[in-house]
Amino acid sequence: MKIFLDTADVDKIRALSATGLVDGITTNPTLIMKAGRDHKQAIIEICKLVKGPVSVEGIGNTAEELVKDAREFAKWAPNIVAKVPMTAEGLKAVRILEKEGIPTNVTLVFSAGQALMVAKAGASYCSPFVGRLDDVSESGMHLIEEILDIYDAYEFETQVIVASVRSPTHVVEAAKMGAHIATVPPEIFEKLFKHPLTDKGIEQFAKDYAAAAKGAKNK
Repeated sequence: MKIFLDTADVDKIRALSATGLVDGITTNPTLIMKAGRDHKQAIIEICKLVKGPVSVEGIGNTAEELVKDAREFAKWAPNIVAKVPMTAEGLKAVRILEKEGIPTNVTLVFSAGQALMVAKAGASYCSPFVGRLDDVSESGMHLIEEILDIYDAYEFETQVIVASVRSPTHVVEAAKMGAHIATVPPEIFEKLFKHPLTDKGIEQFAKDYAAAAKGAKNK
């Protein structure tokens, strides 16, 4: 399973990309605003740091506006993916953009029916939001399971990006189900490395090594 970072924080992307484990980036206007960066400059810099897909979202509502934004974004770097909303207008834009060779990522997907329409439109990626479903007492991961079953049954090429990830458990469950991608905030990416027993073991090994070195020196 590929892991994307869901952020526009260039410093975080630079630091975490150094692990060699970041496969792509997803952004949106809110993340760009939080990063306090000029939209175009931030995206161009991110695309230089990460060679994988970088999803970029505009603010258009109609298919024409969404296509116009996507065509502009595609000029910025070769790894740009146009992010569009899960609306009828968004799916109209998907059909146009995919025919032009501009990959698309349909965002704000909350049902299996929506995911089916995304795949039928020919989108490169579908982004179901699991955390937001959990917030309203629905099972986000059950939705992922449903979508993967549908896509497998009809051999759709659309890849599932598990989005709105709130914990490492979401990532692990997505991997167990065979999801193609999980996009995670930097803090969740960092938590995937962590376990208290690992920290305890490293601390104990360091103490044992220091004690053995001291004993050898005193002989």
